[in-house]
Amino acid sequence: MTEPRKHEKYDALIYSCHALAPVRTAVAHPCDETSLVGALDAAPAKIIKPILVGPEAKVRALAASLSLDLAVLQLVITPHSHAAAEKAVEIVRAGEADALMKGSLHTDELMTEVVRKDTGLRTERRISHVFIMDVPTYPKPIFITDIFPSLEDKADIVRNAIDLAQSLGIAVPKVAILSAVETITSKIPSTIDAAALCKMADREQITGALLDGPLALDNAISREAAAIKHIRSPVAGDADILLVPDLEAGNMLSKELSFLSDADAAGIVLGARVPIILTSRADNVRTRMASCAVAALYARARRVAVADIGKLAG
Repeated sequence: MTEPRKHEKYDALIYSCHALAPVRTAVAHPCDETSLVGALDAAPAKIIKPILVGPEAKVRALAASLSLDLAVLQLVITPHSHAAAEKAVEIVRAGEADALMKGSLHTDELMTEVVRKDTGLRTERRISHVFIMDVPTYPKPIFITDIFPSLEDKADIVRNAIDLAQSLGIAVPKVAILSAVETITSKIPSTIDAAALCKMADREQITGALLDGPLALDNAISREAAAIKHIRSPVAGDADILLVPDLEAGNMLSKELSFLSDADAAGIVLGARVPIILTSRADNVRTRMASCAVAALYARARRVAVADIGKLAG
C-alpha cells in the first residue's frame, strides 16, 4: 500500500477553493511579515480577497520592505491595533466581509471586539477554536477542538466542529469524545460528559454526525487498538473530530502531533457570525493557506445555508 504523500490533505483543501469566488476577509492590523504575507499569499490563489485594516504608514512601509504590491487591495486606515480590531469587526457586521483574520495584534484584543454584546459578532453558539491537522500518519484531516467547558459548552463545541467538517465535504463526520479511559466512571468527570453527549445525539439534540465516547486516544484513531479492547463502534479507529476534555489536553495533543509527528495545524475560531482565522508566527506558508482555505469553505457553506433558508421562508 502506497504511503499518503505528506500534506496532501492541505493541498486538497486549498485546491477545492480554486473553483469558488474568493471570500472577502477583513484582516485586522497586518503589521508584521507573517500576517501581511499570509493574507497576500492567499489572495493570488483566489482563496480570500483581503481587506487590510490598520495604520497606513506601517502597512505600506512593511509592504515596501517585503517588495509586496498593495495596489489592487483595499486598505482601511485606522490609527492603531485596537481601532483596527474594532473597524474589522464593524466591516463584518456591515456585511462587507465574510471572514475575519487576525494580524499582528494580540488574540485577546481582537476577540474582545468579537464578543462585545452590542457591537460584536456573537451568536447563540459558544465560540470555540478548532485545529484542522494534517498528520502524515493519519489518512484524513483530523479536527481537534477544546476549551474549559461545561456540558452545554461541549455540546456547542461539537456542533461547531460538525458544521465545519460538513463544510469541508464530510457528510457525516465521526466524533470521538476523548477521556483517559473507555468506561464510564464518576471518578473521571469527562467520561460522564462523553456519555451525556452521546445520549444528546441519540435524542437529536446534536445532529449531523456519529458520536461515541468516552474513547481513549488510541482507540479513537487506531482500529487495531479498538479491536484489542473489543470496542465495536463506527467511530472508533476512524474519527474525524476529536473532542478533548479541556484546553490543556487539546494544547498538548496538538503540539505533540506537530512536534513528534511532523503535523501541521491550521486553525479557525467558530461560533461567531463569520469564521475567524488566527495566524501564528510559527505557521508556515502552507498552514496559513490552509487556514484561509478552511475559513473560505466554511464561509461559503454558511452563505449557501442562509440562502436555502431564505428560499424556504419565501
